[in-house]
Amino acid sequence: MIGRLNHVAIAVRNLESACAVYRDTLGARLSPAVPQPEHGVTTVFIELPNTKIELLEPLGADSPIARFLERNADGGIHHICYEVDDIIAARDRLVEKGARVLGSGEPKIGAHGKPVLFLHPKDFCGTLVELEQA
Repeated sequence: MIGRLNHVAIAVRNLESACAVYRDTLGARLSPAVPQPEHGVTTVFIELPNTKIELLEPLGADSPIARFLERNADGGIHHICYEVDDIIAARDRLVEKGARVLGSGEPKIGAHGKPVLFLHPKDFCGTLVELEQA
């Protein structure tokens, strides 16, 4: 059911500093920073030959990333995103198998302009999983 790894998301306190580490230390190519108010974050994507790294900075105190950073002061891996061919079919199959979809259960439009869903970390070995329509 799951397809290729789309990205690994890393929560950071300061997007500018995190970008400097990836750009200046590792020589990475970065996308522009894009506020995603519907998700409470600002994102930057690091393009790699086989996937992407998403840097997430909270956009306001109510951001889920702000809450994550309260528990993880240094930041860190927030979620992993897999592509699926049909997000509704994938959701329905996962729910049938007992997985919990976060939020309303209806896909939202993600940072790449495609439908996404998040799955409860307790159902996936302690890892928050994002599914993105391929």
